[in-house]
Amino acid sequence: MRLLSSPRRWLVREITRILTAPLPRYELLVPNDFERLKRHVRKGDLILVDGEQRVSLVIKYLTQSQWSHVVVFVGDEMLRRFPERRSELVATYGDEADHLILEALMEGVVVSPLSKYLPNNIRVCRPYSLRKDDRDRILDELLARVGHAYDIKNIIDLARYFFPVSLIPQRFRRRALTIGSGDATSVICSSMIAQAFQNVGFPILPKVLSTDPTPPPTGLRRLFQRGSSQMSHYVREPVTLVTPRDFDISPYFEIVKFNVIEDMKFDYRKIRWADDRDEAS
Repeated sequence: MRLLSSPRRWLVREITRILTAPLPRYELLVPNDFERLKRHVRKGDLILVDGEQRVSLVIKYLTQSQWSHVVVFVGDEMLRRFPERRSELVATYGDEADHLILEALMEGVVVSPLSKYLPNNIRVCRPYSLRKDDRDRILDELLARVGHAYDIKNIIDLARYFFPVSLIPQRFRRRALTIGSGDATSVICSSMIAQAFQNVGFPILPKVLSTDPTPPPTGLRRLFQRGSSQMSHYVREPVTLVTPRDFDISPYFEIVKFNVIEDMKFDYRKIRWADDRDEAS
């Protein structure tokens, strides 16, 4: 049995090494202010990441999006829930032990310091009007997964799509990400987070079905009719189809502009444009 598993472990290790190799070039579009990020991020917020690895290129191409990874901010939850591990956590993460993120990497589900993705393009997405008790349930579920393995089938599927990715017709690219073994102890980053949100009834990008057969009002009827009498049903999207992009375009998550806007000090009239200075000289 050991002889049979060794080639597979070697294959996974080699595929992981290839997929996680850094891209030759990466452009940080907006420098991230760490102090502002710490000031504005809240527990339960999602952080989308524009990755700099080869596997990031695959995911971004298949989803036609800038985002290849998603993490959730858990703050000081590890310190609060595991006080006996305080010394270990502080020794590992230092001052950031109370500013941690949770993520699923190819080595498994781990917690990492908030500053990890400062060199990357990132976006903070906040679930709109999420109740504290539901947020705590989401964090409970996600923190219980720490230590779980990444889905090996996902790694192999990503490798399969790496080289011929440009040959996949656009209408099939999203389906190409219907990957994973379905093993409850194996996870994929966006699917893991999507499952936790769906378990408390929080929508991401559900399909909305109207149950009212009456056609919508037109003309004068639409002008004088207040509100909508149509009833709608929401159909959950399969979590294996959820990608980092979906949290970005979801109408149920708001974007937190932590770098400038959230401090309410932004005034576009005070921007000093380089071309204006050149014209003045």
